[in-house]
Amino acid sequence: MIPPAFDYARPSSVDEAVRVLADAGEDAKVLAGGQSLLPLLRLRLAFPELVVDVGRIPELRGVREDGDTLVIGAMTTHHDVVRDPLVRRHAGLLAAATATVADPAVRHRGTLGGSLAHADPAGDLPAVVLAMDGELVAQGPRGRRTVPAAEFFVDYLQSALEPDELLLEVRLPKADGWGFHYEKFHQSAQAYAIVGVAALVRRDNGRIAEARVGLTNMGSRPLRASATENALPGAGDPQAVAGAAESAAEGTQPSRDTSASPEYRAHLARVLTRRAVLAAAGMG
Repeated sequence: MIPPAFDYARPSSVDEAVRVLADAGEDAKVLAGGQSLLPLLRLRLAFPELVVDVGRIPELRGVREDGDTLVIGAMTTHHDVVRDPLVRRHAGLLAAATATVADPAVRHRGTLGGSLAHADPAGDLPAVVLAMDGELVAQGPRGRRTVPAAEFFVDYLQSALEPDELLLEVRLPKADGWGFHYEKFHQSAQAYAIVGVAALVRRDNGRIAEARVGLTNMGSRPLRASATENALPGAGDPQAVAGAAESAAEGTQPSRDTSASPEYRAHLARVLTRRAVLAAAGMG
């Protein structure tokens, strides 16, 4: 299909981008890597009067350290996230999950911030940032604000971003000393997760001391497997991990579509959580 007609702006700074968005209000859409927005435009599922291309704003790219926090610019591509040495050293779970996103062509164009702002519960990265207790920094006409990942993802394709706000960066606590693994089940023809599990595990004296488990595509937004997280401390063998993983789907509302039923997704959540936690804990 041919997209509907729209105006186009290419600001060169964050301040300029915010001014353009504020003037346009709800009639504008931000274009980052385009891997989410362009298909919506072509299918006429989005009808913006203005597309604001932020691809030429240099301060939105790159990775840096801020004490015990890793700061990743919203326009940093998936390809650069996977290859960045700081991400690999301090946020290995993010690098591992990003490497499973789509294909190389998409990873060279798609961006971390674009994926998170799109808020697709089937996307791999929202559950990862949620599991890592990340924060997202946005700027609008009223200034900057920081939103915890637990509050950023509101509903299906809905984030906490206001129409006049621009996502600037993602802040992740360094996960040094934590084991990690991202496990997902998907159709061979697609990279979209039918269900995915992001696991972080910290061990002490051979047993799990703390665990964080994020779930992909188990509801209208990314979720934490809280019951499993609460059951995992003290687990020291695969049997104990498997027992904790049995509660992974508690509190979730998986959807029904052509790929899977809610019951099958719940089954996958339990199986993939067991696999991801065992791998993250070095017990697999």
